[in-house]
Amino acid sequence: MPRTKGGTVTRKRRKKILKLAKGYRGSKHVQFKAASTQVFVSRKYAFRDRKQVKREFRKLWIARINAAARQNGLSYSKLMHGLKLAGVDMNRKMLADIAYNDEKAFAELAETAKKALA
Repeated sequence: MPRTKGGTVTRKRRKKILKLAKGYRGSKHVQFKAASTQVFVSRKYAFRDRKQVKREFRKLWIARINAAARQNGLSYSKLMHGLKLAGVDMNRKMLADIAYNDEKAFAELAETAKKALA
């Protein structure tokens, strides 16, 4: 009895991996074994980096808020504490956007925080 070969199923499985490896450098987009290894690693990086993107953005927002706060004579922590005392409930993303695009509005927020701290 002849052995059973993979045929269409194996080809379909390999083509799927090679399609995912499109654009990879060297043999990683040509050879199945190299491609499957790289696709596995790439997916691992993608999973990890979906978490890291959130961390990186938060760091960026905090840096922008801190820079704008210091221009208005406050530290980041004092500004955030003052806004909390004043009852201004705004997330860091929005604060950073205001700090970046609208200096006057941010200056008003800083004054609100200063009054609440006093």
